[in-house]
Amino acid sequence: MTAASDTASIVDLMTALVRIPSRGGIDARAPVLGCIEAWCNAHRVAARRLVGDDGEPVGLYAEIRGTAETANAQQRPYYLLNATLDTASFGDESAWTHAPLSARIAHGWLHGRGSADSKAAVAIDAHLAAALARRTDEFAGTLGVLFDLDEHTGRFGGARALFDAVDAPRPDGVFIGYPGIDRIVVGARGFVRARLVVRGIAAHSGGSSARGLNAAIRGAFLAASLNDAKLPIDHAFERPAQLTVTGIRAGDGTFTSVPDRCELSVDCRLTPRFDRREAQRCIAEIVNAHDARHDASLATTIEWIDGWPAYRVDASHPIVMALSRAARDELGAELPCVVAGPSNIGNYLASLGVPALCGFGVRCEGIHAANERIELSSIAPVYRVYERALLALLA
Repeated sequence: MTAASDTASIVDLMTALVRIPSRGGIDARAPVLGCIEAWCNAHRVAARRLVGDDGEPVGLYAEIRGTAETANAQQRPYYLLNATLDTASFGDESAWTHAPLSARIAHGWLHGRGSADSKAAVAIDAHLAAALARRTDEFAGTLGVLFDLDEHTGRFGGARALFDAVDAPRPDGVFIGYPGIDRIVVGARGFVRARLVVRGIAAHSGGSSARGLNAAIRGAFLAASLNDAKLPIDHAFERPAQLTVTGIRAGDGTFTSVPDRCELSVDCRLTPRFDRREAQRCIAEIVNAHDARHDASLATTIEWIDGWPAYRVDASHPIVMALSRAARDELGAELPCVVAGPSNIGNYLASLGVPALCGFGVRCEGIHAANERIELSSIAPVYRVYERALLALLA
């Protein structure tokens, strides 16, 4: 069981972290890294910095090795806890009831940017690492703990610095500390993206005889066709495939020119059935049908931007079974296993063959929005669920 003092310590660490601005791509990384690094040192958790290609820190990694006897020393299990230290931006600060960096506690909730995503998980994971470092004789496997400083940029720099190395470890499973106490997230849709350049013929907007061909209008019609696309349904996957035009840009800002170029940004969410190849075929067919009405010299060009495949960890995998059993024992209820709509670092890990659960954590509200907050009473049960699951997996 987690003692009240342990919960208070988790809240103290989370409060310190929330009060340090760490918006991805905006704030300096050193202050928040120094805070968690100092905490680990004070609690005898040996951690090392991970650095990116530019030599800048992108994460912190610690490893705790069990010392219990095992029948096969060559097959000691290795599981990893992962949580992000960087956060989303503040948005409109006037929309916040309590300031984004206040870490204000009110009515049982702690408010602040990153409290849910995912500094509560960082604080919980750090305490789990410290607790297991004092109990190595109780398990035979290895616990890894990764705190990523470069997640909200979309680069996942900490994870890549750890897993892209030639001799990179490959955990038997990863727990990603995204919040939500009412379900276990066992997978996510994937994505592929594209930039489409639609061409036209420039002209003066005041001209009468030479009207040109308006690329903005062509782009708008193409965007509407993409928006209306009927994508196949994958009944074995809980989330549908999804195609979204996320940007339309044309013209140079003047009022006197018919634009000859329009660029569309397209985001396509994937399922196991509607994969990257199917998505590219679907988009290309819509583009070709659109281009068929005009001269071939005005054909739309497509720049594909690679993403990640959809994934789902099977219910029979030990990581799912251990977390489900621990949650049932602690919470007294069978939690549903679900698939997330947004992609996340679990997709990257799945591409490496590493199974990852991307959601079980504290109760929260307002992720990436104003008034992000977590319910303090959910900290202790979440800690205990992970403690039970880890000891079972590492035994």
